[in-house]
Amino acid sequence: MPQMTMIEAIRSGLDLAMAKDENVIVYGEDVGYFGGVFRCTQGLQKKYGKNRCFDAPISELGIVGTAVGMAAYGLRPCIEIQFADYMYPAYDQIVSEAARLRHRSAGDFTCPLVIRMPTGGGIFGAQTHSQSPEALFTHVAGLKTVVPSNPYDAKGLLMAAIEDPDPVIFLEPKRLYNGPFDGHHERPVTSWAKHEFGEVPDGHYTVPLGKAAVRRIGAAVTVLAYGTMVHVALAAAEETGVDAEVLDLRTLMPLDLEAVEISVRKTGRCVVVHEATLTSGFGAEIASIVQEACFYHLEAPIARVTGYDTPYPHAHEWTYFPGPARVGEALLSTVGER
Repeated sequence: MPQMTMIEAIRSGLDLAMAKDENVIVYGEDVGYFGGVFRCTQGLQKKYGKNRCFDAPISELGIVGTAVGMAAYGLRPCIEIQFADYMYPAYDQIVSEAARLRHRSAGDFTCPLVIRMPTGGGIFGAQTHSQSPEALFTHVAGLKTVVPSNPYDAKGLLMAAIEDPDPVIFLEPKRLYNGPFDGHHERPVTSWAKHEFGEVPDGHYTVPLGKAAVRRIGAAVTVLAYGTMVHVALAAAEETGVDAEVLDLRTLMPLDLEAVEISVRKTGRCVVVHEATLTSGFGAEIASIVQEACFYHLEAPIARVTGYDTPYPHAHEWTYFPGPARVGEALLSTVGER
């Protein structure tokens, strides 16, 4: 299989989806002629024309609002919000319209809509280009929320999302867009340097929504992570030598409760890792689920390693989000070695 970056895998998924179904359309700010600020849509307008891949005005509310209407009448829009930080003007359309349409119409209308958003830090984008707002979507009934951690999953999950009959929030970690970590961190992230996630089939395939994946088998502690933090967790396990099992959640909503329970009941310990802020982050929901489902199997308190409860810093972003050192400390503490 060919090697692809996450950008190339997403572009391949969009290309195949558009070729397979003429109702799939792609649009957003700078998405058409320019090919997107991260080039995920490069070449699609030239191949499919301006009616199916086009630029939108700088109005996130307008982009999502028109997409909801298109989806209700039979199209399958896959729209791009240029950065997840820009989605707030569109939040009412996402929550009040897209997420509610099926239930509000008693199933007479559905909303097969995918909203792609680059998320997270790692590019020194500061407060308005680096946020991780996934918890704002997982809270909303009627939305699915997806965060891939590698190119293979990015393409397969995207194609599954486009084919899904309901709205899907598709969050793409910017730090993973162009390949493995380059060691620009407090400690080198060596686990992904092997490119084990870079092989992506050329053709159509899907990765089912709502299914987690075990990235590392272990017996001492379960690490629950998604997106960029999967690789940080793998590096922390490698550097500390803790026999950690790393579970890549992939889909936050619906969450793969069965996989979480199986792993935590086996290890008896749990560490939750995400880049978003601590308070009311999705990790709090995960910790609650684990406590309710696995209480009698837990041998230590559930630990959370997250971003700090501050506005996203610019110069200190590598300190802000969890790295192998902070995750490693949590692993050692949870298994009783600290």
